[in-house]
Amino acid sequence: MRSKCENRIPRENALPAAIDSDTSREILRPPRRTQEDRLFETVRSEAKPWMTAYLSLGANLGDRLANIQTCIARLGSAGHVNRVSSFYETEPMELRQQPWFINCVVELETGLSPEKLLVEIRKIEKELGRTREVAKGPRTIDIDILLLGSLVLKEKELQIPHPAMQKRRFVLEPLAEIAPEACHPVLLQTARELLERLPLEGGIVRPSRD
Repeated sequence: MRSKCENRIPRENALPAAIDSDTSREILRPPRRTQEDRLFETVRSEAKPWMTAYLSLGANLGDRLANIQTCIARLGSAGHVNRVSSFYETEPMELRQQPWFINCVVELETGLSPEKLLVEIRKIEKELGRTREVAKGPRTIDIDILLLGSLVLKEKELQIPHPAMQKRRFVLEPLAEIAPEACHPVLLQTARELLERLPLEGGIVRPSRD
């Protein structure tokens, strides 16, 4: 059976909402320019190709829940938070000798470029006390870009889609909760399909009681 991803045309490949097909009707307006006309032209000239980003948030130091909630609030500086998954308590994966995490996934509409989004994310992490002394070690907050529209990017500092997202239950469980049809543009599988095919060793994930 073919995945629903395979024939999907990414929304991000279309023109932004502010300059969609309605623009053609606006261009055919009569020559007389009203205040509304000028406002429309300003919006159209300033329009950006906003994209949907899915971010994985995690914390296992300090007040984990407060750290996650503060992070979500501060993500407003990078765009508009549309949806937030339930909070899950999750088993550490790569470095197991550390406290369990609280994780969730956030759907963010952003007009930032991938590089600027990463800069904003790292700024938020720093403000919330994130340090990088131990690889995969305990942290007050961790923010990973999972998906950014249909973008595929591979750079030294940033890879999109996240290269390990399909292996992590603590990512796929909350992602499939809020966006089951979100498409992995390389694997051409939805979040739901990736979760269904995840082996049992994907880690323990349970609803948070915090």
